[in-house]
Amino acid sequence: MTIDDPARPGTPEADGPPTATATETADGPPTETPDEAADGPATATATATPAAPRRPGAWAALRPLLLRLHFTAGLLTAPFLLVAALSGLLYALSYQAEKVVYAHELEVPVGDRVLPLDRQIGIAREANPDGTVTAVWPGAEPGATTRVLMADPEAPEGTSLAVFVDPYTGEVRGELPSYGSSGALPLRTWIDGLHRDLHLGEPGRIYSELAASWLGVLVLGGLVLWFARRRTRRRALLLPEGGPKSRRRTLSWHGSVGLWAALGLLLLSATGLTWSRYAGENIGILQDRLGGATPALSAGAAGGAGGEHAGHGTGHQPADPAPATADIGVDRAVAAARAAGLDSSWIAVTLPSEGSGYVVKETDKQFPLALDQVAVDPADGTVLDRLAFDEYPLLAKLTRIGIDAHMGVFLGLFNQLVLAALALALSLMILWGYRMWWLRRPRRPVGRGAWRKVPVTLLLPLAAATALVGWSVPLLGAGLLVLLAAEAVLALVARARTRRSTAS
Repeated sequence: MTIDDPARPGTPEADGPPTATATETADGPPTETPDEAADGPATATATATPAAPRRPGAWAALRPLLLRLHFTAGLLTAPFLLVAALSGLLYALSYQAEKVVYAHELEVPVGDRVLPLDRQIGIAREANPDGTVTAVWPGAEPGATTRVLMADPEAPEGTSLAVFVDPYTGEVRGELPSYGSSGALPLRTWIDGLHRDLHLGEPGRIYSELAASWLGVLVLGGLVLWFARRRTRRRALLLPEGGPKSRRRTLSWHGSVGLWAALGLLLLSATGLTWSRYAGENIGILQDRLGGATPALSAGAAGGAGGEHAGHGTGHQPADPAPATADIGVDRAVAAARAAGLDSSWIAVTLPSEGSGYVVKETDKQFPLALDQVAVDPADGTVLDRLAFDEYPLLAKLTRIGIDAHMGVFLGLFNQLVLAALALALSLMILWGYRMWWLRRPRRPVGRGAWRKVPVTLLLPLAAATALVGWSVPLLGAGLLVLLAAEAVLALVARARTRRSTAS
């Protein structure tokens, strides 16, 4: 992303191809003089016929337009992107911070014998008799507590109350609100809300959708401009150049860091849009029409695990408790699921609700994923249905992996470090972009009205494609309309000033 105002006329970064001179350009080899650029050697006669002027190519016409769009859009949307990047950096680090802040609730000394899950659930009920148990998450590793989730009227809206039980001694280690299928505790939940909607609710989600909508456009536009830039050394494409503190060095850092971070930023933009209010609906419809809908477990309860977007924008909605009937208990339900093929130590068990049985789900989202599910009849332990992750359509698998990578759980700590690096890179590129704009801020930005120079054969398909993308990603389309309106107003103001200066 380059938040860089087009350069003043006559400089190497001006909108449009530089004129042929005998001097060296800012980022390319010396250009040819008019005589050297001719089709043949210059004749000695004074009556030589001058070469016909060449028509500018497609790139010469499109470059000023792309540069103007990249600059203006970056200048206006960078504050949203900066907030999203900084809050995303905090979110990526929150996983490790959560383990430190809530170490008492999450970790216990390893014992010799693990209590049955039914007994641990009973202990949690005794600790909080007003709550209704909806799910239980056994400790996945030695020394991890069991998390018993309850529907509790005192829990914050959209969350469950998690009672942490020592699986070896039965000691209740504490109670905390738990949010979504990821089990985010209060610290990570607060940071997630900051990243998602600035704690402003539904209106605040416009900020994050606007950032996700424009991030991909700015990255793609910046890549095109960076690759098309003339340079004397190929290493300058990949590595920043040194030299004195100047706009050119800032641009070198901005472009090379952006090149290395481009793929990750594009993936963040695409996966972030799946949670958005407007574009997310269109993405979901398209995914369903392409046969990529996530399959559902029949006879399954919806309780503690949630759908593929749970844990980062939707709260944990507990299931209604089942009526008092014959019940084999959680331990036998887990044993039946194990016999049906669930072998991961990371599982979540949703208790029966009316009309459905136990649902035992694998929850290990780290590569390789273990996300199979089994529904078990609470009366006799019969397996009612089994859904393997391998049975998901390809689009559903990619969606699941993309969302988990966006949340930092797909590759564990490495994933979180990559997210932190991308957030830091985006923040630096925004600051570098504003610095370039400040160092060279022309009185009349070059590139205004650049669309008039684009041939109709290019302008019409470009406008059609832009309209289609703008309809699919509504906040991107709305932003484009705002930019067009601003350009029209600026053009009218400039014209009025010209007329006044001419009249005087």
